[in-house]
Amino acid sequence: MIKLVDLHKAFGSNKVLQGLDLGVEKGESMVIIGGSGSGKSIILKHIIGILKPDKGNIFIEGVNITTLKENELYEVRKKFGMLFQMAALFDSMNVWENVGFALMRQKNFKPGDVKEMAIEKLKLVGLVGVENLSPAELSGGMKKRVGLARAIAHEPEILLYDEPTTGLDPITADAINDLIIEMRERLSVTSVAITHDMRSAYKIADRISMLYEGEIIQTGSPDEIKNTENPVVKQFITGSAIGPIKIEGVDHERIFNRA
Repeated sequence: MIKLVDLHKAFGSNKVLQGLDLGVEKGESMVIIGGSGSGKSIILKHIIGILKPDKGNIFIEGVNITTLKENELYEVRKKFGMLFQMAALFDSMNVWENVGFALMRQKNFKPGDVKEMAIEKLKLVGLVGVENLSPAELSGGMKKRVGLARAIAHEPEILLYDEPTTGLDPITADAINDLIIEMRERLSVTSVAITHDMRSAYKIADRISMLYEGEIIQTGSPDEIKNTENPVVKQFITGSAIGPIKIEGVDHERIFNRA
């Protein structure tokens, strides 16, 4: 469904992606883990065509989107829905208008029809009677659900999740994880999520890929990742300050000696 081949991307002297390879099967839930600032969001932006690689190719259902013109790329993007990290709702719109935003931009839908479809999608993510509320009246978990309802409003084939549990308490985060699983099973979508929340990663993933220094250094099932012998992956999933991953500005020698 999705294939990234030898992907390179730099911003000035900052080399973010350095020969990255990744494949996601149709109907699969792939989770990409990695440290803050490692380039996880950059991968999503390449998959959806917001960014173009300096080198390499991106295939969506066999189509190389790096060679497409903007109008052709627009058609490919219709396959995608995306849940943004902080839900990214429009404050000037109520809930149903947020959910139906993309549909209202299409000439073949009337406002009344869009509202009805938005309410249907809100019910699908477990929200009833909130369609006329403003985003300011919603909790963090409700905002995530509205964001997910918007992502599935046009019934996409692929769902992208940018840090879906960030900013949520553990119970609400787990409810969002359950919802992600339900969306995959109900809608038969292919899912790609980026996160540093290992609890979430283990629950929603069919496979997990670890991004480090611009490359995918290991891909495996949740159990394979849990039992990895790769020292970089092991340090990340256990959250240890001691290991090959260095934190900028931190005296690692002092931490090691204290340990």
